[in-house]
Amino acid sequence: MQVDGTAAATSGDEATRSTDEPAPAKFLVGMGRGVAGALLFALPMQMTMEMWEFGITMERWRLALLMVIAIPLLVGISHRIGFEDTFSWKDGARDAMIAYGIGIFTSAVTLTLFKLLMTGMPAEEISGKIAIQAIPASIGALLGRSQLGSGKDDAEDDPQAGYGSELFMMAVGALFLNLNMAPTEEMILISYKMTPWHALATIILSIALMHAFVYAVSFKGGHELSSDTPWWHALIRFTLPGYAIALVISLYSLWSFERLDGVSFTPAMTAMIVLAFPGAIGAAAARLIL
Repeated sequence: MQVDGTAAATSGDEATRSTDEPAPAKFLVGMGRGVAGALLFALPMQMTMEMWEFGITMERWRLALLMVIAIPLLVGISHRIGFEDTFSWKDGARDAMIAYGIGIFTSAVTLTLFKLLMTGMPAEEISGKIAIQAIPASIGALLGRSQLGSGKDDAEDDPQAGYGSELFMMAVGALFLNLNMAPTEEMILISYKMTPWHALATIILSIALMHAFVYAVSFKGGHELSSDTPWWHALIRFTLPGYAIALVISLYSLWSFERLDGVSFTPAMTAMIVLAFPGAIGAAAARLIL
């Protein structure tokens, strides 16, 4: 198919302008994407009653631990898909702090808009509500750079992912989706309703969907196995470790939101399996889009 010379030249000029875009302008575009990502990914949690309540009732040391754990996660995400080209961990830490700031700002504005923050409230309540919402919002701020990118240049900015990096991003995807589900009482309710056979079926389906999303159904960003690679290679190397990560993240999320307090071993393990179902899908999605 022939391409008109004038159109081709125009396209080339636009690509050159995109490449030569000044660093401050590129940074501001990244900031705009960060705000959009924070709103897009965190609004479901900012409009969830359980998250409002945990901002008040959650034990402060558990909230502090969650905030501390979020920092290396943000640094790792930033090193992979930060607001601008990140060539060192120092730059990644800077971008992570910017994302945290965006998460705090957007959460405060949204909660104020919904009249969930008011001047007469105790400072501890205000800070708790903002802090618990700022974690998913800050992750969303960094994911916004990847998901809301406008073209080829953005994809080329991302460094080549190694095995450890892919496992790390699967953990981020599992945590992000689990933050939507873990605060709700339904996780424990479902675990009490399920039989061991339901739990086993959930494990099998979680692994099957996780593997299919990445390797079988040809989503954009999916991975194709070469003809000389055994089918079980990717299952053992990526899918099963990814599911194990989703289980661990699910257990921590349930504990962090006090959903395991006073719960016996079997319902707790079943609740972990239930939460790992969306966690596994989140982990698979992270491999596709990041």
